[in-house]
Amino acid sequence: MQIQDLTMVIRVVLADDHAVVRKGIRDFLEEDGDIQVIAEAGDGAKVKELLTDLQPDVAVLDVRMPHVTGIEVTRWIREQKLPVRVVILTAYDDDPFVVAAMQAGANGYVMKNAEAETITAAVRTVHRGELAIAPEIEHKFLTRTVEAQASSASDEALTEREHAILQLAASGLTNKGIGAKLSISDRTVQGHLASIYTKLRVNSRTEAVTKALQLMIIQLEQKA
Repeated sequence: MQIQDLTMVIRVVLADDHAVVRKGIRDFLEEDGDIQVIAEAGDGAKVKELLTDLQPDVAVLDVRMPHVTGIEVTRWIREQKLPVRVVILTAYDDDPFVVAAMQAGANGYVMKNAEAETITAAVRTVHRGELAIAPEIEHKFLTRTVEAQASSASDEALTEREHAILQLAASGLTNKGIGAKLSISDRTVQGHLASIYTKLRVNSRTEAVTKALQLMIIQLEQKA
């Protein structure tokens, strides 16, 4: 069915680094006629150009793309104050990705293996100004967030050095890399991490970064 009134059509820019995936998503998004994919991109740098030039209603972005990630594109959209809703489409339901996407300003977060109707519904939902988060992701995210907030009141504040180390850990640096960056030894880094784990009530680097993101103690750095 084709929509006659073009003002009712939701204009979408689609970005994924796999052409076959883009074609599949495009086909089912356009099936009912109320959504039109006006442009596609295979990397984050290209999609930024398209968003600037075309000003679509919704951007459907893969979380991981060459050059610039979907999360970084989302953050850029908000910084530029573009009137574009964002659906992050991903194969990852890991907490750091969900938290980072929400912090960046995404309006929706949907798994790639979801039913076609779910992804299409997410585009329509964010276009209405509502959030569209897959139920399994929402439950996991909210549960972790509530747990983190419940314990945060009694968490001892991180020192400036601990905060810096945790921020560098979130960027993917090893203990050796963190030590080199801060001009301290690996052993000193390990000691600070142990203190961070105790204060945040976690048992690993991944858990520490996840909880710090949830509590907005740190943010994922935007790449140049």
